[in-house]
Amino acid sequence: MSNEFESLRFREKLGYGLGDTASNFFFATFNIFLLYYYTDVFGLSAAAVGTMFLVTKIVDAVSDPIMGLIADRTNSRWGKFRPYLLWVAVPYGLCGYAMFANPDLGETGKLIYAYVTYSAMMLAYTAINVPYSALMGVISPSSLERTKVASYRFFCAFIAGWLVGTFVTPMKNILGAGDEARGFQLTMLTFAVVSIALFWTTFATTKERVIPTTTKTDLRKDLRALFQNGPWMALFLTGIFTLINIAVRNGSLLYYFKYYVGDDGTRLFLIFDKTAVFLSLGLLAMVVGVTMTRFLSERFEKRSLMIVLSLLNALSMAVFYVTPADQYWLMVAVNCFGMLAAGPTPALVWSMYADTADYGEWKTGRRTTALVFSTVQFSHKMGLAVGAGLTGIILGWFGFVANEIQTDTSMNGIRFMFSVFPAVFAILGIIAIFFYRIDSATVRQMEKELAARHAPAS
Repeated sequence: MSNEFESLRFREKLGYGLGDTASNFFFATFNIFLLYYYTDVFGLSAAAVGTMFLVTKIVDAVSDPIMGLIADRTNSRWGKFRPYLLWVAVPYGLCGYAMFANPDLGETGKLIYAYVTYSAMMLAYTAINVPYSALMGVISPSSLERTKVASYRFFCAFIAGWLVGTFVTPMKNILGAGDEARGFQLTMLTFAVVSIALFWTTFATTKERVIPTTTKTDLRKDLRALFQNGPWMALFLTGIFTLINIAVRNGSLLYYFKYYVGDDGTRLFLIFDKTAVFLSLGLLAMVVGVTMTRFLSERFEKRSLMIVLSLLNALSMAVFYVTPADQYWLMVAVNCFGMLAAGPTPALVWSMYADTADYGEWKTGRRTTALVFSTVQFSHKMGLAVGAGLTGIILGWFGFVANEIQTDTSMNGIRFMFSVFPAVFAILGIIAIFFYRIDSATVRQMEKELAARHAPAS
C-alpha cells in the first residue's frame, strides 16, 4: 500500500460523495420537515417534540464516541471503516422509513413511537456515518486531496439537499393525493431504497490508504490525545454552534412561510409553491458555492475563509427579521446570497477535521481518526438536537398553535426564530473557529513528517 500523494480518480471521489447523498436524503428531510411533520401532520405538540430532540441526545452522547472507538479498532479485509457502509445500510434505510410510517395511535402512543423510532434512527445514523466520515481521513494522506474529496462530498450532499428542498413538498402532495401523512410515508420509502443503494456504491468504489502507526489500543491514551488536540476543540465547538444555527433556521422555515409569508400551497411555478421555490433556489446557490471550494481553498487559508463566509451568511439571515411579508423575491435574493457564501464552508470544515486527525497523530503519535470524526458528528447531532429542540420549545413559549391563525406574539416568535436567533449562533461559531490554529505551513510540515513515519508500514 503506497503513501505517495497520488491524485484520486474521479470515480472514487464521486463514489465517496454519493455516500453523503444517501445521508442527506434523510438528514435534509429531518432538518427541514421533521419538526413540521411531528406537529402539523403527526399531531404532537411543539414543546413535546422539542423536549424529545433534547432528551434523546443522551443516547448520542454515549453512542457516537463508542462507535468511533469501535471503528478505530475494526480490522477486516475491507479496512476499518468501509465495512460499516455495507453492513448498516439496510437498517439505516428501514429506521428512516419507520419514522414516517404514521401508525394509528393515541397521543401518548404517538409520542412513545416518535421517541423509539427517532432514537433508533440516530443510532443507525451513528453506526454508518461515523465510519463514513472517518473514511475521508484515510482515503488519502494529502490534505489537498482530502479537500477535493470533501468538495465532491458536499456537492453530492447539497444535490440531495436541493432535491429534498425542491421535491419533497410536491412529492408528498402527489403521492399522498391530499393525504399528507401518506405522502410523507411514500416519499421516505423512496429515499430509503435509494440511500441503501448509494451507500453500497460508496463501499464498492473507495479505498483506505493511510495506515496508522499506532498498533496497541489504549482508550485512556486515545482520549488524552483527543483532548490535547486544540484545533479539534475549536471545531467541536464550532460544530455545535453552526448546527444549532442551521437547525433553528430550517426548523422554523416552514412555519415562517406558512404563517408569516402566507404560503397557502398555491403553485408559483409548475408544481412548486413559494416554499419549494425558496428552498430550491437557495440550495441551488449553495451547490454553486460548493463548486468554488477548491478555487478558494487554494488561494486563502481555510480558517480565514470560514470566518468571512460565515459572517456573510449570518448577516443574510439577520436581514429576514426586518423583511416585509410581501417582499417574497427580495427574500429569495437575500437567501441565495447567504447560501452562496455558505456553500464552501461544509467542505472546508470537514477537510479541517481530517487535518486535526493528522495533527493529533503528529503531536501525540496516536491516530484516532474515527474517534475525531465521531465526536465531531456528536457535536453536529447535539447542535441539531439543541437547535430543533429550542425551536419547538420557544415556539411553545411564544404561544404557537399548529394550524391556527397566529397571535402577534407567536408571529414575532416565528420571525425571530428564522432570522435573529440563527444569526447569533452563526456569530458564536465564528468566534470558536478563530481559535483553530492549523495553517497551510503546518499542514505541509505534518504531511512531510507523517509520510516519513508511515513509510516503514507501507
